[in-house]
Amino acid sequence: MNVVLSIAGSDSGGGAGIQADIKSAQYHGAFMATAITAVTAQNTVGVQDIQALKPSFVKEQIDSVLSDLDVKAIKIGMLGSTDLIEVVNRSLNDIKIPIVLDPVAISRTGFKLIDDNAINSLKTLFHKATLITPNSFEAKEFFGVSSLEDILHCDNYGTNVLFKNIDKDNEFSVDILKTSDNKLEYFQTPRVDTKNTHGTGCSFSSSIASLLANGYKLNDAIEESKNYIYEAIRKAPNIGNGNGPINHSLKA
Repeated sequence: MNVVLSIAGSDSGGGAGIQADIKSAQYHGAFMATAITAVTAQNTVGVQDIQALKPSFVKEQIDSVLSDLDVKAIKIGMLGSTDLIEVVNRSLNDIKIPIVLDPVAISRTGFKLIDDNAINSLKTLFHKATLITPNSFEAKEFFGVSSLEDILHCDNYGTNVLFKNIDKDNEFSVDILKTSDNKLEYFQTPRVDTKNTHGTGCSFSSSIASLLANGYKLNDAIEESKNYIYEAIRKAPNIGNGNGPINHSLKA
């Protein structure tokens, strides 16, 4: 099995973060190692509390995994502080494997999850990423993108950026990849009318990382992951009182 390292936070509700990453990797036949950046008291209704781990301890986790396991790809999720971002940045200085960066900074409801200093610091990781996967709010914050026209003219920092679901009024869920050489590629699935979408961003990025670890080309990894997330949403269980999780196994 090919190994993927996820550097991200933990979701006690099991639907997002490290938990979603492990489930997504397992579905795609990859082995997920982890470096946990924060633990949360969280459920389908919301986040009640967050406890960030010391940056030095996060570094120890990363170093421990990389010194022993033959990691083929890395997924980066929630990095809650400037100090932690800087530690992760230094830890990945000589890394030559694919890195998928999910720039967790603003929730899907528009709530800022990290402060402005950390948002600016997060940009220093962009040049290390093989792919960046912002949600619509993060696309606006980091790239000034809120429409297709914006995508055509935005600065993508010389890497590949997947702009997810920019047009929310479309009957299809359309994601647009702006490649490092400024070409546009489109990926779409039917839109599912459901509240059970908790953890889709984490699951999507970790799926792509897992497939890259398995030797997929970037476009193929995105295409297969897009279809996987569609099916996982379509077959989502009704768990909890709020925004429920998706069905990572795709089993009924």
